[in-house]
Amino acid sequence: MEKRAAADRKLPLATPTDLGSNATRDIAAALTALLADVFALYLKTKNFHWHMSGPHFRDYHLMLDDQGEQLFAMTDDIAERARKIGGTTLRSIGHISRLQRLLDNDADFVTPDDMLAELRNDNKQLVEILRELHSLTSEYDDHATTSLIENWIDETERRHWFLFETTRRT
Repeated sequence: MEKRAAADRKLPLATPTDLGSNATRDIAAALTALLADVFALYLKTKNFHWHMSGPHFRDYHLMLDDQGEQLFAMTDDIAERARKIGGTTLRSIGHISRLQRLLDNDADFVTPDDMLAELRNDNKQLVEILRELHSLTSEYDDHATTSLIENWIDETERRHWFLFETTRRT
């Protein structure tokens, strides 16, 4: 019994799926890159939430808190979907930094308008990434992932819309 348990610990993760090895490889890799981007955007959103200032502090602070919660909620679904189809996903902060396409902002001070504009642009870029992933999952007939992505596109478009309207100067 002990021998078998030791052997099981050395086996690679191998979740059964009917998608095929190419689909599993490509979709899991794309989901992992998406997860890195969502974590990067989550942390930037929280960074700006924590460092917001100015006359609209309360409104912006609350909006960014809501958006951060929404982004964080996506992370588990993304990672679990990669695992459900037989892939693996992120293992560390370093892994995130190697894969993320959305840029960090480590500036000591960012104006509220620049914070919101940067998040607006990042959410727009995330929609583009999600649409590319949607095409990939559709090509492989991965209907479950495609369906999740459609919801994530809608949520991301909503964040983009709120940020667009907040930054629009009439």
